[in-house]
Amino acid sequence: MKYLPDKIIKLLKTHNTNDPFELARSLGIVIIFLDLGETYGFYRCYKRVKTIVINSELTEWLKRYVCAHELGHAILHSDLNTAFLKKNTFYSIGRIEREANEFAVNLLLYDKSLEDYGTKFDILRENGIPYEMERYL
Repeated sequence: MKYLPDKIIKLLKTHNTNDPFELARSLGIVIIFLDLGETYGFYRCYKRVKTIVINSELTEWLKRYVCAHELGHAILHSDLNTAFLKKNTFYSIGRIEREANEFAVNLLLYDKSLEDYGTKFDILRENGIPYEMERYL
């Protein structure tokens, strides 16, 4: 999607970071950590309060990816409450989930070059992005 990098560039210029937690806070999005069992996280907008809920039991790297994914929903699909992100959602073919995954990968790899890594899996591993996201590189 051609417009995703432009949205990311605008975010980076405005907020001077590609850290999804810092971006969410700068945008006034509430971040909550809860034990969600098998659920990784979700985005919700209620009475104009945007909220990202992340499973507190995930690794720090996966929390970062989930935050970036849900931030994608907050920016691209701000008026929708999204389905719960689970591992099987990584394989989702639905447009909204694909867009959020693509947003997350582009955001987290914004200043990275694939040429600096041996393989696609190296860039994903070294940046804490699930291997299932290799199709977005």
